[in-house]
This record gives sequence, C-alpha cells and structure tokens, in this order.
Amino acid sequence: MKSRLETLVQAASRLETLLVMPHHNPDPDALASAAALCYVLNHQLKLAGQIAYGGIIGRAENKALVQYLNQPLTPVAELSSPPGQPVALVDTHPGAGNIMLPAGAAVILVIDHHLPLSGQLTAPFFDIRPDVGATATILVEYLEVAGIDPPGWLATALFYGIKTNTLGLGRNAGPADAAAYHFLQPKIDVEALANIEQARVPPQYFKCFDLALRNARIYNGLIFSDLGVMDYPDQAAEIADLLLRLERARWVVCVGGHQQALIVSVRTRSRQDNAERLAITLVHNLGAAGGHGTIAGGQIPLAGHNFNELTAQLVQRALQALNISPDTPADTLF
Repeated sequence: MKSRLETLVQAASRLETLLVMPHHNPDPDALASAAALCYVLNHQLKLAGQIAYGGIIGRAENKALVQYLNQPLTPVAELSSPPGQPVALVDTHPGAGNIMLPAGAAVILVIDHHLPLSGQLTAPFFDIRPDVGATATILVEYLEVAGIDPPGWLATALFYGIKTNTLGLGRNAGPADAAAYHFLQPKIDVEALANIEQARVPPQYFKCFDLALRNARIYNGLIFSDLGVMDYPDQAAEIADLLLRLERARWVVCVGGHQQALIVSVRTRSRQDNAERLAITLVHNLGAAGGHGTIAGGQIPLAGHNFNELTAQLVQRALQALNISPDTPADTLF
C-alpha cells in the first residue's frame, strides 16, 4: 500500500486541477470514494479536486448522504472542462459503460473494484481490485497508509458505502472490507448515519413498491418484475434487494424505464451463481452491464425498441440462461 500511495501521489503531483468522477447515477460507495480521494490528494498535495457526476442522485438515502457530506457536486452537463482535463474515475473505469466523460478528458487515475470487461487500462495510475466488495474499502487503505485519521463525516460516508455495497459485510465482502468496516466504526457519526439510513421518502416510493409486487412473476426460483417508468434509476436495485428476501427466490431481475433507458438490476442469493454473467447475457448486443458475483446491473437504450417487447425478450433470455423451461407457468405474489 505504501508503494501504491507513492505512485498515486506521483501521478497527480503535477496537476493543477483534477475532476473526480464516480459512475453514472452514483451510489453511496461511489460518492464516499470520490470524497475520500479528494481528501487524500488534498492532504498529500494540497490538490483540490472537483467532483462531477452524470445522471441523477434520486434515492432518498443517497440525497441525504450528499446533504450530509456538504461537498460541492457538479452535474456533468454543467461543466465547462478545457481540452485535456485530467480526470480521476472512482468506482468505475474506462469502458465500463456507466460513465459520461467530458469531451477531450484525460483519465489520469482509476480506483475501482469492478473487473474491466475489455481492453487494457492505460491510465498513469490504476488500482482495480475485484476481490473487495466496495471501492470505499480501497480508499480507507489509502487513508490508513497516509496516516490520515478521517474526520467523522468522511468516516461515516465510507462506512455507509461499505455497508450498503456489502449488505453489512454479508454480500461480496472479503477480509479487506471487514478490516475497513471495523477501522471506521468507532469514528462514525451514529446519529447522522441513522438519519441517512432512515431518510424520508415521498408517496411515489410506496406506489413503486406496490406496482413492483403486483408485476412480479415467479418462474421456478427466478423473480422477474417490471417497474414501468421509474422516478429514478436506483429504484430497480431497491426493489431487487427487497424481492430477494422472498423465500422462493434464488434469482431476481428487475427492470424499469428511466430517461430513455431500460435499467436492469440482477440479484442472486447463492455465491455459487454469477449475477454479472446473467446481467451481461440479458443485455447482450443491446446495452452495457457489469457487477459482481451476487449483484449486477445494466442498461439498454430504449431508442428503436418497444418497451413491452424488450421486457418480454429479457424474460426469455433470463429463462434460457438459467435453464428454466419457457413453458414454466409464472406464479404471482397476490
């Protein structure tokens, strides 16, 4: 880690500005990791990073986290980046299909826990570790090796990022995640964390739950639910996590439309299964996907597609990929 920190600092040492970008529609892990990277580089180099994101931050908990962080976040559409703008990517990487880089941007740093799907990474610095459950875990290690005691707000954000990504160390977590989790726990703002986790939600939140439950179809261990048009893209993941708790569920696929894209969220209970492989199979030749063993997602541009026909196609692809007969009758929850 000492060598990695030295290489990271060297790669950023001549920069006057740095744009730090999490993936599209950033989640707590991405948001906390972006804030932590800015904090590390400011501590080591007095380099002030600017955080920018594509898409929206729609989930109530994520909005509450952003408000708590009190860090300026700029939508990509509002940037006026010069040619050659140096960029750091966190919780994503070039070619992942979930990042919107400014025109002419130069990727300098990449810190991620998702396995690259294609090509070689050519950034001056990259630290990609698919064996950890959260990018926040990697940033905690940089804080530790740099001798930085994270302030309460940053410790809370990183802790929440690891907690949500790994379901409290119960999903895709390894020894590094556990070590980071326990390192941060004594430093967090417990009241702030409770307020973030219990953030108030609008009535539409429960309407979406109602629609998802009514549309859920069960095919021999696979639950497929069409959420229709969603208020924000994270709703598919929220519903997928909820449906995975059903006693008959081994696989969950939730889909929903948002801003001319079909969002796909995949979950599985078994660590012997591969949610990323299923997500890639579902969107093959249609869009982009990625993830980990038990959690994955993707998106498909809706241009040129009929929403209902595309959803029906994904159902058939899921059944085929999971070796479930297409003639299997679908059960409902109600």
